[in-house]
Amino acid sequence: MEPTIAINNLNHAFGQGNLSKPVLSDINLNINSGEIIILTGPSGSGKTTLLSLIGGLRSVQDGSLKIFGQEMRGANKKQLTQIRNQIGFIFQHHNLLKCLTAYSNVRMSLKLHPEIPKLEHRQRAVSMLEAVGLADRVDYYPEKLSGGQKQRVAIARALVAQPKLVLADEPTASLDSKTGRDVVDIIQSLAKEENCTVLLVTHDTRILDIADRIVNMEDGKLLTAPN
Repeated sequence: MEPTIAINNLNHAFGQGNLSKPVLSDINLNINSGEIIILTGPSGSGKTTLLSLIGGLRSVQDGSLKIFGQEMRGANKKQLTQIRNQIGFIFQHHNLLKCLTAYSNVRMSLKLHPEIPKLEHRQRAVSMLEAVGLADRVDYYPEKLSGGQKQRVAIARALVAQPKLVLADEPTASLDSKTGRDVVDIIQSLAKEENCTVLLVTHDTRILDIADRIVNMEDGKLLTAPN
């Protein structure tokens, strides 16, 4: 079976010419369907840059990066959009729209999927909010939610369309230990139920136990065996 993520000899730099600064060097990594991979390493080691390349948020400069078998290097806008629509993004900062309720924030993801009937939107969004423990907060605005509850809404938004891949960048960084544990347990259980792949960047050593595999990065290079 083809890996969800297949990376070969990937290099990336910021700037051009004499000002070019290498950020990623000779990255090789395969991640299979259903795996939960944690990416660790010091700040500035290239973790977020790698995550943004995998998510199609940056252009691949050198090497090969395939997501669901689609080569990302040289991909056109339509191809990148198709890939991104199959990915659930969870960031350190929840990025909720303050003018929308929890339900409406989650429903936004469904609007990107015309194949999902509009009649199903309410049921799907509410069910996902229930799954992350927010059954009684469906129609609350973000200002009425705690930090942990906002992050749960962000998780629901990322997972509601049943993505094949979830990319999470420091999802517990702004949360206390109990709330952080609750959040990653939700990601783990829902990912396993949906058999989706998870790549999670973190400095939080308390959550490493959810990983099928831990990959360490330093100075733009992977230090552990990629497979």
